[in-house]
Amino acid sequence: MTFNFVTLKYKLRSYKERSDLMINKLTTELRNSETMNLDQLETFEILKKMNSEYESVSQVIRKELYSINQAVQLITNAFNEKGRLFYIGAGTSGRLGILDAVECVPTFSTPKQQVQGIIAGGMKAITYAVEGAEDNEEKGCEDLKQVKLTSKDVVVGITASGRTPYVIGALKYSNQIGANTIGISNNIEAQLSYYTNVAIELETGPEVLTGSTRLKAGTAQKNVLNMLSTVSMIKMGKVYQNLMVDLKPTNQKLEKRSIQIIKEATEVDEETADYYYRASDFNIKIAIVMILLNCDKNKARKKIHKADGFVQKALS
Repeated sequence: MTFNFVTLKYKLRSYKERSDLMINKLTTELRNSETMNLDQLETFEILKKMNSEYESVSQVIRKELYSINQAVQLITNAFNEKGRLFYIGAGTSGRLGILDAVECVPTFSTPKQQVQGIIAGGMKAITYAVEGAEDNEEKGCEDLKQVKLTSKDVVVGITASGRTPYVIGALKYSNQIGANTIGISNNIEAQLSYYTNVAIELETGPEVLTGSTRLKAGTAQKNVLNMLSTVSMIKMGKVYQNLMVDLKPTNQKLEKRSIQIIKEATEVDEETADYYYRASDFNIKIAIVMILLNCDKNKARKKIHKADGFVQKALS
């Protein structure tokens, strides 16, 4: 089967060559020469070592910004077509995907089904390790069938090694039905990349604690997931300037933040911001447009609707 790659920065090895890549050859599994005496160091020295290693994460991500940009385009295209975004992974990678997906609801008021996280072993694997779950390639396929994946959706496979069978099984199925695929791994020329439209390869190298990919690898993955969801939501009109204007006020703190956002966007005092927040039926976007265009709630709502949810367009 030939896949429609959006971008790959190198000539991929053959599938067999990548399959034969043993775990002890992966850079994420190598010993870090800078931390060989980790158990002999004083606490503060260990902390300095760890912090020094984390400094390289942003540089690694910078090298992949072109691929991340391509991934965002796939996601925003899917959202515009009423498609969904799925993160899928095992262990730490799966948990990070779920964390990012869950945060989209309060931050951007997205429907729960729009961004979803799937983890090998099911929801119990969030708090407990499910032995062997990541080795089941067929289960990755089955889990996507359970959510009724369609060709309009985007699947992001996340795995530090780049060779987790569960994730590869999910990507194989995604390709079969025509869904766009993105791979996030922490090794170059990863097996995972063969099955993706966009490959994001974050070569974070050996960990401070050998093989503990919840450290640098996990940090890099989390930062990229932040980029994918945040930038995609910006492109969907969920942000005005740098303000979360589609915030879902689910508690008192977020209600106060909503009023503060209205103040920042319109430069009115708190009492005025509070008045328009209530007059707009607790809708930040509508409140902002009401204030800045000096119009009523219905007119503000129509302008936002006509502008496809973009406050900046509604104001022009």
